[in-house]
Amino acid sequence: MEGAIPEPRKEVSKYAPKVVTFKINPDKIKEVIGKGGDTITNIILECSNVESVNDVNAVKVDLADDGTVTIYHMDKDIIEKTTQRIKDIAREVEDGKVYNAKVVKVEDFGCFVQLWPGCEGLVHVSQLANERVEKPSDVVKVGDEILVKSLGYDKKGRLNLSRKDALK
Repeated sequence: MEGAIPEPRKEVSKYAPKVVTFKINPDKIKEVIGKGGDTITNIILECSNVESVNDVNAVKVDLADDGTVTIYHMDKDIIEKTTQRIKDIAREVEDGKVYNAKVVKVEDFGCFVQLWPGCEGLVHVSQLANERVEKPSDVVKVGDEILVKSLGYDKKGRLNLSRKDALK
């Protein structure tokens, strides 16, 4: 064997099929799949850069009931991109942690921010600044990057955030 190759290759061939397996919270499977399979379909199409999930070049994704995710493809970069998209959706916000967020919508009662793709929360007008804020649009505008601290979820499952607490 050493006559053919002196040592094993560091990487497998770019044409060899590759598999990645990881676990997510089983409660998040529904969010990864999305309504009617829309979310997972979009991930497959965008990450594979194909027109159809049935295309031979499309990344294959299996989701088991226990939260095991298995991704198959020949291109390591496509697998990594798909893995990151799924992990972003399944990622959970930690109470009390400070995040860098992007303002996506400004309303009279506060602003909605995106922590990462698939994760949005509300910064109530009372949580925007240490001083009283009449109009949220005076403090933030769409596209701004702001620091926010997680205050947890309300009874309806909505994420509440505070810019005021993150500034301390």
